[in-house]
Amino acid sequence: MLMVALALLLWRPWQGSPVPVYRLDNRPLVQDVVASGRIVARERTRLGSEAAGVVVERFVREGDTVTAGQLLVRLRNDEALARLAEAEAVLDQLQDVRRQQVAAELREAEVALVQAEREARRRHDLAARNAMPRETAEQAQQVLDTARLRRDRARLAQRDLAGDGPEERTLRERAAVAAAVLARTEVRSPFDGVVAARLVEVGDAVQAGQQLFDIVRLPAVNEAVIPVDEKFLDRLAVGQSAVVIADAFLDRPFQAVVDRISPQVDPQRGTVDVHLLPQSVPDYLREDMTVSATIRTASKDDALVVPNDALASRRGDRATVQVLRGDRAVVVPVRLGLRGLFASEVLEGLVAGDLVLANAAPVGDRRLSPQEQAFPDDL
Repeated sequence: MLMVALALLLWRPWQGSPVPVYRLDNRPLVQDVVASGRIVARERTRLGSEAAGVVVERFVREGDTVTAGQLLVRLRNDEALARLAEAEAVLDQLQDVRRQQVAAELREAEVALVQAEREARRRHDLAARNAMPRETAEQAQQVLDTARLRRDRARLAQRDLAGDGPEERTLRERAAVAAAVLARTEVRSPFDGVVAARLVEVGDAVQAGQQLFDIVRLPAVNEAVIPVDEKFLDRLAVGQSAVVIADAFLDRPFQAVVDRISPQVDPQRGTVDVHLLPQSVPDYLREDMTVSATIRTASKDDALVVPNDALASRRGDRATVQVLRGDRAVVVPVRLGLRGLFASEVLEGLVAGDLVLANAAPVGDRRLSPQEQAFPDDL
């Protein structure tokens, strides 16, 4: 018995220190980018007031469905109403009173002109026969000239007051301006939608351009906005597929696709916004929900794969691994291809069957005994 124990003590140092290793082989590999974000409405309008004033009526609240043109808020509009009423009254007076008055004046001027022409001819004939002084005939001519001038002026006045005359056009423009000023005291929905946020109450004094409502267009189209670390920007592309999971519904993931990638990088967080459009919008989806997205950026059915915990000195697509050569570990530089969450593709430096130390920590020049372990399940 003593001899057996002594043999074991002598055999273990000769066998070497046990180390966990992976035996490399070819297998499927996916390259994913995982990040969290929120659900936002694709078409959401911040609706503001075009005029300054005091809110006297509010007709909707959060969650209300509205239609295009529906009145949401009315500001105090006494002055605007008075100006519009005044402009319309002047226009009505032009159309109903002055136009008839000018027409009557024109008829009177034409009658007077006919009488003046007749009288001027009569006196001219009498003066030609010396039956009347010539001065009397000249006076009749002056009356005729005055009658013609009166007729011409009446014609011009009637033309100015015609349906498309300059005076009526001016008055219509004034009425239109007054109506536009009045319209600016009313805030209406630009489209069919849902009130997502209400930022005003009756009695509030608002300024021109101040935001009053958030309106989400119907039918609502929600998207996931995912801030992704800028170091993954070279992996992302429009059209890539993704799986999105809402924190509130972990058992109900949905498929999405990369619809667009923001052209700007957030300088504070070092992230770029990736917009994911759901392929089929779940009924539970709500704005501002927190979601996690796994974006599939690349995949291979047959890649030489090394687990990431075996990689050391990673810099871009370069890294080192410790490969078992005999009973010693040798540091080998490798070039990487696809990089998954748990493993990476090896393009150069290793071959299938190599034994790679599972721990990237240096082991030095000592005798090693390999202990093979399984690859991570999810590559």
